[in-house]
Amino acid sequence: MSQLKSKFVEKSNAYAPLLIRFMVGLVFLSEGVQKFLFPAIRGAGRFTEIGLPAPEFLGPLVASFEVVCGVLVLLGLCTRYASIPLVIIMLVAIVSTKIPILPADGFWSMAHAARTDWSMLLGSLYLLLTGAGKISLDAFIQMKTKR
Repeated sequence: MSQLKSKFVEKSNAYAPLLIRFMVGLVFLSEGVQKFLFPAIRGAGRFTEIGLPAPEFLGPLVASFEVVCGVLVLLGLCTRYASIPLVIIMLVAIVSTKIPILPADGFWSMAHAARTDWSMLLGSLYLLLTGAGKISLDAFIQMKTKR
């Protein structure tokens, strides 16, 4: 039992930040690419539909941040900085697309629709607070600069 406790409770796991980085980075990379590939339904068209200002400018801008920051998160490079725009993107997404569901369809419909948004927000906040972890370019660069 003490071995189990030691392995799963007391020790820090170097792979946990890596898994969160893969989740956050791959989803944002995929969503950003889709905004470029399908602007009418994922980019500017969607932004027009939900009432965001300057959708023709904002769509490609958000897509660019999602792609660039998603790649940075995947690599574990400048992870904390890359997480900041992703947190902002998710907050805007929740406020503009999920909160309006609440009065119209109720809490459970909103909770169901927002599950991915909350996961991405919390994953991005985790990376902002903890960084990329030991298995990352951030850690490699930090190790090289200490020598």
